Amino acid sequence: MGEDADPRLRLRRQAPLPLRRLLPPGEPASVQEIVDGLKLGDRPGASQGLPYVALNMASTADGRATIGGRSGPIGNPADRELFHALRSAVDAVLAGAGTVRAERYGRIIPQEATRELRHERGLSEEPLACIVSARLSLTAEIPLLADPAARVVIVTPSAESLPECAAHVDYVRAGRDGLLDLPLALAELRERFAVRTLLCEGGPHLNAQLLLAGLVDELFLSLSPQLVGGGEGSEALRILAGPELEQPLELELLGALESESHLFLRYGVRDSAPERVSAETIRNSSLAS
Repeated sequence: MGEDADPRLRLRRQAPLPLRRLLPPGEPASVQEIVDGLKLGDRPGASQGLPYVALNMASTADGRATIGGRSGPIGNPADRELFHALRSAVDAVLAGAGTVRAERYGRIIPQEATRELRHERGLSEEPLACIVSARLSLTAEIPLLADPAARVVIVTPSAESLPECAAHVDYVRAGRDGLLDLPLALAELRERFAVRTLLCEGGPHLNAQLLLAGLVDELFLSLSPQLVGGGEGSEALRILAGPELEQPLELELLGALESESHLFLRYGVRDSAPERVSAETIRNSSLAS
Protein backbone atom coordinates (compact mmCIF):
# COMPACT_ATOMS: atom_id res chain seq x y z
CA MET A 1 0.00 0.00 0.00
CA GLY A 2 1.40 3.40 -0.97
CA GLU A 3 1.92 6.04 1.72
CA ASP A 4 -0.78 8.31 0.32
CA ALA A 5 -3.32 5.46 0.51
CA ASP A 6 -3.06 5.28 4.31
CA PRO A 7 -5.03 8.13 5.98
CA ARG A 8 -3.00 7.71 9.19
CA LEU A 9 0.24 8.42 7.36
CA ARG A 10 -1.23 11.46 5.65
CA LEU A 11 -2.51 12.85 8.96
CA ARG A 12 0.82 12.22 10.66
CA ARG A 13 2.68 14.03 7.88
CA GLN A 14 0.31 17.00 8.11
CA ALA A 15 0.26 17.24 11.93
CA PRO A 16 3.75 16.61 13.40
CA LEU A 17 3.63 19.21 16.19
CA PRO A 18 4.55 17.68 19.58
CA LEU A 19 2.95 18.80 22.84
CA ARG A 20 4.78 18.55 26.15
CA ARG A 21 2.89 16.50 28.75
CA LEU A 22 2.78 18.25 32.13
CA LEU A 23 -0.04 16.32 33.84
CA PRO A 24 0.06 13.40 33.87
CA PRO A 25 3.78 13.59 33.01
CA GLY A 26 5.05 11.72 30.00
CA GLU A 27 6.91 11.89 26.72
CA PRO A 28 5.91 14.56 24.20
CA ALA A 29 3.17 13.41 21.84
CA SER A 30 1.31 14.65 18.79
CA VAL A 31 -2.10 16.24 19.14
CA GLN A 32 -3.76 13.26 17.43
CA GLU A 33 -2.04 10.77 19.76
CA ILE A 34 -3.22 12.74 22.77
CA VAL A 35 -6.81 13.01 21.55
CA ASP A 36 -6.87 9.30 20.66
CA GLY A 37 -6.03 8.57 24.31
CA LEU A 38 -8.74 10.79 25.83
CA LYS A 39 -11.48 8.15 25.57
CA LEU A 40 -14.19 10.78 25.63
CA GLY A 41 -17.36 9.58 27.28
CA ASP A 42 -15.67 6.79 29.25
CA ARG A 43 -15.51 8.93 32.40
CA PRO A 44 -18.59 8.73 34.62
CA GLY A 45 -20.77 11.79 34.42
CA ALA A 46 -23.01 11.71 31.38
CA SER A 47 -26.63 11.59 32.45
CA GLN A 48 -28.68 8.62 31.25
CA GLY A 49 -30.24 9.39 27.91
CA LEU A 50 -28.04 12.46 27.29
CA PRO A 51 -24.79 12.91 25.37
CA TYR A 52 -21.44 13.27 27.13
CA VAL A 53 -20.79 17.00 26.72
CA ALA A 54 -17.40 18.73 26.56
CA LEU A 55 -16.80 22.46 26.12
CA ASN A 56 -13.80 23.52 24.05
CA MET A 57 -12.78 27.15 24.55
CA ALA A 58 -9.72 29.40 24.33
CA SER A 59 -8.82 32.34 26.55
CA THR A 60 -6.00 34.86 26.88
CA ALA A 61 -4.13 35.08 30.19
CA ASP A 62 -6.34 38.04 31.17
CA GLY A 63 -9.55 36.18 30.39
CA ARG A 64 -10.49 37.36 26.90
CA ALA A 65 -12.31 34.81 24.73
CA THR A 66 -12.08 36.91 21.56
CA ILE A 67 -9.75 39.45 19.97
CA GLY A 68 -11.46 41.76 17.50
CA GLY A 69 -14.62 39.68 17.82
CA ARG A 70 -12.92 36.42 16.76
CA SER A 71 -11.43 33.54 18.75
CA GLY A 72 -8.88 32.60 16.07
CA PRO A 73 -6.19 35.17 17.00
CA ILE A 74 -5.96 33.69 20.51
CA GLY A 75 -4.58 30.32 19.41
CA ASN A 76 -1.31 28.98 18.01
CA PRO A 77 -0.73 26.09 15.55
CA ALA A 78 -1.02 23.47 18.32
CA ASP A 79 -4.30 25.00 19.48
CA ARG A 80 -5.69 24.85 15.95
CA GLU A 81 -4.61 21.20 15.61
CA LEU A 82 -6.25 20.37 18.94
CA PHE A 83 -9.44 22.15 17.83
CA HIS A 84 -9.70 19.94 14.75
CA ALA A 85 -8.56 16.74 16.48
CA LEU A 86 -11.25 17.07 19.16
CA ARG A 87 -13.83 17.44 16.41
CA SER A 88 -12.56 14.19 14.87
CA ALA A 89 -13.29 12.26 18.09
CA VAL A 90 -16.97 13.13 18.73
CA ASP A 91 -20.39 12.36 17.30
CA ALA A 92 -21.55 15.98 17.05
CA VAL A 93 -20.30 19.57 17.31
CA LEU A 94 -22.58 22.21 18.84
CA ALA A 95 -22.35 25.99 18.46
CA GLY A 96 -24.60 28.99 18.88
CA ALA A 97 -25.83 30.89 15.84
CA GLY A 98 -23.74 33.95 16.76
CA THR A 99 -20.55 31.88 16.86
CA VAL A 100 -21.38 30.21 13.53
CA ARG A 101 -21.87 33.62 11.92
CA ALA A 102 -18.84 35.33 13.49
CA GLU A 103 -16.42 32.47 12.80
CA ARG A 104 -17.88 31.70 9.36
CA TYR A 105 -18.27 28.00 10.09
CA GLY A 106 -17.60 25.63 7.24
CA ARG A 107 -17.71 21.85 6.99
CA ILE A 108 -16.83 20.26 10.35
CA ILE A 109 -14.24 17.79 8.93
CA PRO A 110 -12.84 19.22 5.69
CA GLN A 111 -9.95 16.73 5.42
CA GLU A 112 -10.75 13.56 3.49
CA ALA A 113 -8.06 11.63 5.39
CA THR A 114 -9.74 12.41 8.72
CA ARG A 115 -13.14 11.37 7.40
CA GLU A 116 -11.68 8.07 6.20
CA LEU A 117 -10.06 7.45 9.58
CA ARG A 118 -13.35 8.13 11.40
CA HIS A 119 -15.08 5.67 9.10
CA GLU A 120 -12.47 3.01 9.91
CA ARG A 121 -13.18 3.54 13.61
CA GLY A 122 -16.89 2.95 13.20
CA LEU A 123 -17.91 6.62 13.35
CA SER A 124 -19.82 8.63 10.78
CA GLU A 125 -17.47 10.29 8.31
CA GLU A 126 -17.88 13.58 10.14
CA PRO A 127 -19.68 14.82 13.23
CA LEU A 128 -23.18 16.19 13.00
CA ALA A 129 -23.08 20.00 12.91
CA CYS A 130 -25.60 21.34 15.45
CA ILE A 131 -26.52 25.04 15.57
CA VAL A 132 -28.51 26.53 18.45
CA SER A 133 -30.78 29.33 17.25
CA ALA A 134 -34.11 30.65 18.48
CA ARG A 135 -34.83 33.18 15.71
CA LEU A 136 -33.18 31.22 12.88
CA SER A 137 -31.19 34.28 11.83
CA LEU A 138 -28.85 32.28 9.60
CA THR A 139 -28.29 32.82 5.90
CA ALA A 140 -27.57 30.33 3.15
CA GLU A 141 -24.27 32.12 2.45
CA ILE A 142 -22.65 30.78 5.66
CA PRO A 143 -20.10 28.24 4.29
CA LEU A 144 -21.50 25.37 6.39
CA LEU A 145 -25.01 25.89 5.04
CA ALA A 146 -23.74 26.44 1.50
CA ASP A 147 -21.99 23.03 1.40
CA PRO A 148 -24.14 20.26 -0.15
CA ALA A 149 -22.12 17.63 1.76
CA ALA A 150 -22.81 19.17 5.18
CA ARG A 151 -25.19 17.51 7.67
CA VAL A 152 -26.72 20.15 9.93
CA VAL A 153 -29.23 20.05 12.78
CA ILE A 154 -30.85 23.29 13.90
CA VAL A 155 -31.68 23.22 17.63
CA THR A 156 -34.52 25.67 18.18
CA PRO A 157 -37.81 26.28 19.99
CA SER A 158 -39.22 27.77 16.80
CA ALA A 159 -41.68 26.10 14.42
CA GLU A 160 -40.16 28.08 11.51
CA SER A 161 -37.50 26.79 9.12
CA LEU A 162 -34.46 28.30 7.44
CA PRO A 163 -34.65 29.53 3.86
CA GLU A 164 -33.62 26.86 1.38
CA CYS A 165 -29.88 26.13 1.43
CA ALA A 166 -27.47 23.59 -0.07
CA ALA A 167 -26.74 21.67 3.15
CA HIS A 168 -28.93 18.83 4.41
CA VAL A 169 -30.79 20.36 7.38
CA ASP A 170 -32.83 18.65 10.10
CA TYR A 171 -34.49 20.26 13.13
CA VAL A 172 -34.65 19.52 16.82
CA ARG A 173 -37.61 21.62 17.99
CA ALA A 174 -37.27 21.62 21.76
CA GLY A 175 -39.52 24.37 23.02
CA ARG A 176 -41.00 25.02 26.43
CA ASP A 177 -43.33 28.02 26.68
CA GLY A 178 -41.72 29.32 23.50
CA LEU A 179 -38.20 29.05 24.94
CA LEU A 180 -35.42 26.54 24.31
CA ASP A 181 -35.30 23.51 26.59
CA LEU A 182 -31.66 22.41 26.39
CA PRO A 183 -31.99 19.12 28.31
CA LEU A 184 -34.87 18.10 26.03
CA ALA A 185 -32.89 19.13 22.94
CA LEU A 186 -29.82 17.10 23.95
CA ALA A 187 -31.97 14.08 24.79
CA GLU A 188 -33.46 14.26 21.28
CA LEU A 189 -29.99 14.50 19.72
CA ARG A 190 -29.09 11.30 21.56
CA GLU A 191 -32.30 9.48 20.63
CA ARG A 192 -32.77 10.55 17.02
CA PHE A 193 -29.20 11.00 15.85
CA ALA A 194 -27.24 8.63 18.16
CA VAL A 195 -25.15 11.50 19.56
CA ARG A 196 -23.21 9.97 22.45
CA THR A 197 -20.42 12.56 22.59
CA LEU A 198 -21.03 16.25 21.95
CA LEU A 199 -18.37 18.96 21.65
CA CYS A 200 -19.61 22.51 22.29
CA GLU A 201 -17.56 25.34 20.78
CA GLY A 202 -19.51 28.24 22.28
CA GLY A 203 -20.24 31.00 22.31
CA PRO A 204 -20.01 32.17 25.90
CA HIS A 205 -23.80 32.46 26.39
CA LEU A 206 -24.41 28.91 25.20
CA ASN A 207 -21.58 27.64 27.44
CA ALA A 208 -23.19 29.28 30.45
CA GLN A 209 -26.65 27.90 29.62
CA LEU A 210 -25.29 24.35 29.38
CA LEU A 211 -23.49 24.72 32.70
CA LEU A 212 -26.52 26.24 34.40
CA ALA A 213 -28.57 23.27 33.20
CA GLY A 214 -26.04 20.78 34.59
CA LEU A 215 -25.32 19.36 31.13
CA VAL A 216 -21.51 19.75 30.91
CA ASP A 217 -19.15 16.90 31.81
CA GLU A 218 -15.77 18.46 31.03
CA LEU A 219 -13.97 21.55 29.76
CA PHE A 220 -11.01 21.83 27.39
CA LEU A 221 -9.43 25.25 27.93
CA SER A 222 -6.58 26.58 25.77
CA LEU A 223 -4.82 29.32 27.73
CA SER A 224 -2.89 31.74 25.54
CA PRO A 225 0.16 33.70 26.81
CA GLN A 226 -1.35 37.02 25.71
CA LEU A 227 -2.61 40.09 27.55
CA VAL A 228 -5.21 42.08 25.61
CA GLY A 229 -7.04 44.36 28.06
CA GLY A 230 -10.25 46.05 26.98
CA GLY A 231 -13.44 46.98 28.75
CA GLU A 232 -16.92 45.56 29.01
CA GLY A 233 -19.00 44.59 26.01
CA SER A 234 -19.17 42.06 23.20
CA GLU A 235 -15.56 42.69 22.19
CA ALA A 236 -14.39 41.64 25.67
CA LEU A 237 -16.29 38.40 26.14
CA ARG A 238 -15.00 35.71 28.48
CA ILE A 239 -15.66 31.99 28.00
CA LEU A 240 -18.90 32.41 29.98
CA ALA A 241 -21.42 35.22 29.57
CA GLY A 242 -24.70 36.05 31.24
CA PRO A 243 -25.78 36.02 34.89
CA GLU A 244 -23.33 35.09 37.61
CA LEU A 245 -23.67 31.58 39.01
CA GLU A 246 -25.21 31.45 42.47
CA GLN A 247 -22.32 29.21 43.55
CA PRO A 248 -18.98 28.79 41.74
CA LEU A 249 -18.87 25.57 39.76
CA GLU A 250 -15.97 23.38 40.88
CA LEU A 251 -13.59 21.88 38.30
CA GLU A 252 -11.12 18.99 38.60
CA LEU A 253 -7.85 19.22 36.65
CA LEU A 254 -7.47 16.04 34.60
CA GLY A 255 -4.61 16.96 32.29
CA ALA A 256 -2.22 19.72 31.21
CA LEU A 257 -0.16 20.13 28.03
CA GLU A 258 2.18 22.88 26.79
CA SER A 259 3.34 24.17 23.43
CA GLU A 260 5.11 27.52 22.83
CA SER A 261 3.97 28.76 26.28
CA HIS A 262 0.33 27.95 25.45
CA LEU A 263 -1.30 25.72 28.06
CA PHE A 264 -3.95 23.17 27.15
CA LEU A 265 -5.97 22.22 30.21
CA ARG A 266 -8.56 19.50 30.63
CA TYR A 267 -11.02 19.83 33.51
CA GLY A 268 -13.78 17.57 34.74
CA VAL A 269 -16.91 19.41 35.87
CA ARG A 270 -17.76 18.27 39.38
CA ASP A 271 -21.36 17.55 40.31
CA SER A 272 -22.41 20.55 42.37
CA ALA A 273 -26.17 20.51 41.76
CA PRO A 274 -26.19 23.50 39.36
CA GLU A 275 -29.33 25.56 39.05
CA ARG A 276 -31.64 25.03 36.11
CA VAL A 277 -31.95 27.56 33.33
CA SER A 278 -34.70 30.09 33.99
CA ALA A 279 -36.94 31.55 31.31
CA GLU A 280 -35.59 35.03 32.05
CA THR A 281 -32.00 33.82 31.61
CA ILE A 282 -32.80 32.39 28.18
CA ARG A 283 -34.64 35.54 27.09
CA ASN A 284 -31.58 37.63 27.93
CA SER A 285 -29.03 35.34 26.24
CA SER A 286 -27.68 35.06 22.70
CA LEU A 287 -29.66 31.84 22.31
CA ALA A 288 -32.39 34.11 21.03
CA SER A 289 -30.38 34.72 17.83
